[in-house]
Amino acid sequence: MGEGLLELFDSRGMRRMVSHLDKRRKLYLGVFAIGFVAGYPMAEVIIEWLLESDGYIPEGVEVIILQPLEVIFLQLRIAVQIAFGLTIATIILDLSWTGSRIFSDATARLSSNAGALMVVKAMLTISVMGAMGLAYAHNVLVPFLLEYLAEDTAASGLQSTWQLQSWVGFVTGLYFSSIMGFQVPVIAVLLLRTGLVERSTIVENRGAIWFAALFLGALISPPDPISLFLVGGPMLILLEIALLYEGFATQRASLSTD
Repeated sequence: MGEGLLELFDSRGMRRMVSHLDKRRKLYLGVFAIGFVAGYPMAEVIIEWLLESDGYIPEGVEVIILQPLEVIFLQLRIAVQIAFGLTIATIILDLSWTGSRIFSDATARLSSNAGALMVVKAMLTISVMGAMGLAYAHNVLVPFLLEYLAEDTAASGLQSTWQLQSWVGFVTGLYFSSIMGFQVPVIAVLLLRTGLVERSTIVENRGAIWFAALFLGALISPPDPISLFLVGGPMLILLEIALLYEGFATQRASLSTD
């Protein structure tokens, strides 16, 4: 499995991609800076909304501030998350626009969707999948994990007192992870279309990919099986859907050319 993972990315395609990203670093840094500057005041609104909204503070839980700079640190953290998300979206859109020129050996696979049409499709897909990730986190992931943590503390006979920075950071981290995790099919299809990754390579290393998704879930959720699946499961399901979609699209394209 280890050797397969080392071969997950085609070496020539990876060099082209790294070279392209390096040439565009000023663009990406500019987008990150804009996202950070715009995200800082937005973070204050997000924190106030979380404090005032129902369902984010379970019954019997008290949120406290331990140090005066907590709110500032939280705003910086959320601003970085917003900036990082915008940068990832920019990279996806950039590769959608220039992919056929970067990966010349994959031009035939990208020619029908290259250029403006590909970018429009990518923008719509990123928006739709991001909204789905946001809805999933809001309606399923965040309420379940917050209630789980509160009940676990109450069952231990302890008083539920949550630090503002830890609580808001946990909640916004779940939202951010869900929005980014729901971009997995977009990234997978883009990598397959450019030829940077072969479908067979992903299939052969499916076990390692599943482990990586569950490991990510363990980092941002309580380490029980249900929580791991709620965080990592959607990424795995969406990856499988992306593989099925790309397989059908490839078969349809080959039949049309024949």
